[in-house]
Amino acid sequence: MKQSNYSEIIKTIHREVVPAIGCTEPIAVALCTAQAVKILGSQPTKIDASLSPNIYKNAMGVGIPNTGMTGLPIAIALGATIGDAAAGLEVLRRTDKEAVEVAKAYIEQHPIKIDINTETDQILYIEVTVSDGSETASATIEGTHTNFTKMCRNGLPISESSISGSHGESDCQEQSLNLSLRDVYDFAMNVPIEDIEFVWESAVMNKRAAEISFTGDYGHGLGRLLHDKPQGSIFGKTLFTKILSYTSGACDARMSGAMVPVMSNSGSGNQGISATIPVVIFGEEHNASHEELVRALTLSHLTVIYIKESLGRLSALCGCVVAATGSSCGITHLMGGGYEEITYAIKNMVANITGMICDGAKPSCSLKVTSGVATAILSAALAMEHRHTTSTEGIIDDDVDVCIRNLTDIGRCGMRETDRLILEIMRNK
Repeated sequence: MKQSNYSEIIKTIHREVVPAIGCTEPIAVALCTAQAVKILGSQPTKIDASLSPNIYKNAMGVGIPNTGMTGLPIAIALGATIGDAAAGLEVLRRTDKEAVEVAKAYIEQHPIKIDINTETDQILYIEVTVSDGSETASATIEGTHTNFTKMCRNGLPISESSISGSHGESDCQEQSLNLSLRDVYDFAMNVPIEDIEFVWESAVMNKRAAEISFTGDYGHGLGRLLHDKPQGSIFGKTLFTKILSYTSGACDARMSGAMVPVMSNSGSGNQGISATIPVVIFGEEHNASHEELVRALTLSHLTVIYIKESLGRLSALCGCVVAATGSSCGITHLMGGGYEEITYAIKNMVANITGMICDGAKPSCSLKVTSGVATAILSAALAMEHRHTTSTEGIIDDDVDVCIRNLTDIGRCGMRETDRLILEIMRNK
């Protein structure tokens, strides 16, 4: 791989590995609302939100940070009343008890209409229109969680530069890097360490989220059970259990609305958690050097970005499948594996948990994250024994990049009807 491409890859990692507070789907809706209100320039009395099915699905049952509430109405109301559009995915960082009471009052006094847009061909689509009775404004996000593609005042398009305090993210378009897994590996192993040092912040931030989860009652408490509850002793105090407890704990806190930032990957905090914490805990327990850890984290994060490029931001395939595949690569590297062993780990992952469905963001995501990470460790261990699934088995191909495409084709194309049925079941409960 040419070193001239390194700068573009570094830019991509900077763009895709970013802090987020709360689940990214309702937070993106809050961000879009905050931007529309900024354009309006006054407190709206009416809000209409039009969302793609996948955005709606992922925002229905997840906790909104510092509110004790779930779902879109409170996220939208907070975006309208205290949302900081300049903060991107940390748009609700100013949420406190007083802000929640103001948002609750807003919901009671003003209509918030939420529709599923079945006509858009964008899997990730958010359009919010606000009105104060005399003026209207709207903002549209497409493709990625912070990519504003259209902004209007009274039906007339406006430029982002005309808005004071704009968050400046709309130029942040996804561009295909046309990577192969070999490119990903070579970059992570050879890029100057100072150029990827920033990746270490994902380790610090996400591990802290896990540690916070052990001090309270978050979600289903899976991380805390594995960490210090009597029932967790069934699994023993092992490195394996520690990895699972820290990963699920961070997810517990995030999905139940803890006011704690995590470093996301490709628009998902849970993906960021799953790509980061297993690698960090494994490396620390094996006394890996700082450089080894940074390179392993870079390998994990970039593998996730590479796979998501062909899968898409949102799908019926649970993102933990992809993120855990990244962490399996990072762990394999820390075990002493090279490119060959990493390809084996990926094949083992694809053979095992492909098909795990995404039925929205919610507290039970910690169960899926834990299943994915457990499989990641198993896959890495098998890979180091040179044991791997082969092209005679199911969807596995000798070419690891084809193997990855088989996974993403299933998630992007093959599971479309699954996605539709999942949403139908969730809406009709």
